Amino acid sequence: MRARPVRASGLILSSRAPSSSSTCPQSIPYNAFPPRIRFDARGYRPSRRREISPLGAAVSAAQNIISKGLPKAPPGISVDPLRIVGKELKFLTKNIRELLGSGHPMLDKVAKYYTKSEGKHVRPLLVLLMSQATALAPRNPNAPHVNPDRISDPISSPLVLADSNPDTSPLTAPTKYDLADDTNVLPSQRRLAEITELIHTASLLHDDVIDNAVTRRSSTSANLEFGNKMAVLAGDFLLGRASVALARLRDPEVTELLSTVIANLVEGEFMQLKNTAQDDANPTFTEDTISYYLQKTYLKSASLISKSCRAAALLGNSAPEVVEAAYSYGRNLGLAFQLVDDMLDYTVSGAELGKPAGADLELGLATAPLLFAWKENAELGALVGRRFGREGDVDRARELVARYDGVEKTRALAQDYADKAVDAIKDFPESEAKAGLVEMCHKTMNRRK
Repeated sequence: MRARPVRASGLILSSRAPSSSSTCPQSIPYNAFPPRIRFDARGYRPSRRREISPLGAAVSAAQNIISKGLPKAPPGISVDPLRIVGKELKFLTKNIRELLGSGHPMLDKVAKYYTKSEGKHVRPLLVLLMSQATALAPRNPNAPHVNPDRISDPISSPLVLADSNPDTSPLTAPTKYDLADDTNVLPSQRRLAEITELIHTASLLHDDVIDNAVTRRSSTSANLEFGNKMAVLAGDFLLGRASVALARLRDPEVTELLSTVIANLVEGEFMQLKNTAQDDANPTFTEDTISYYLQKTYLKSASLISKSCRAAALLGNSAPEVVEAAYSYGRNLGLAFQLVDDMLDYTVSGAELGKPAGADLELGLATAPLLFAWKENAELGALVGRRFGREGDVDRARELVARYDGVEKTRALAQDYADKAVDAIKDFPESEAKAGLVEMCHKTMNRRK
């Protein structure tokens, strides 16, 4: 078993494992997720209330006794998150393609289709950064012992798993990482990064079918290239292989977290299909409108980021306080990431995005920029109710979003969540990985695609 970096294991604020009440519920009513925003005559004003982390004393003491560990970020110099975990990411696509192998040639082709073009890999990047950033944080002495190197060993008999499957090599072949000199990320955490990308890619396959997409990552979408049925089945196949890999991590809480993400993606999609908290054809704006939107956004986008960050800390046997901080970081960054995505749909060309610009309104979706404009102009209620289906509705909606500063208010809300993400990890030990997590918040706010 690979040696784990030295941690200040005696400096635990609480020796108890997190209670069941500290875990994220599988399904959260939309009105139980308050947006924490305020409106006044000038529009949106972000809340700046800081939450005091319980990690400070333990981490401060830990840093006084740790003589070596992860490298610190140079003072005053921003770091490149991709450089920090570049070695791990180099193997990501290759390992994912090995996990997806199928003896059926067409299934093999469709399942691997989106792995041919380079995505942003934001989610595995965050998992790897969080794994490094928590490597020197306090540990949980009561965590169950799980061998982090056992990520490919089957739990059931290989004869049962193989049976008559057309190609069983991904289910039986061990994964070997050529990273013997890197002990800051465990094999189980690297596999978690691959699992998060599998789940995300599966959601893209399904979303493109639902949205009748024509492009993805600047290429023809899978549903257009192979048809809706094959795209849906390929997405299901990705989720199946992700589930097998997840089970082999042999950590029940991590399995529960990532399985819940899959359910959350479906719940969020159903909320998006409904669009608002009201069913009538001419809805009115209420404070529940924003709450509903944010809950949908959490389920569809932030759930995978937040729960995978939490899972990374759990796989590293981090203390409960560290696990909660990792979750808070992922939740807030995930919300900021999607808010920026909604904003870019109004501000960036399709060539930059790698997908058609302005697609949200064409699909009948009321995202944050429009909701902020709707707060100021009730006329948008009728357009939302009919999903911008009449001629001229899309142009009128874009005009009102511009008039009432919907994009600027969305940016302010996203910045508020990005600030909260940075604040969540302020007491982590100083390292390049922590600086990389902070830089990811800045990159999220400044991204163009």
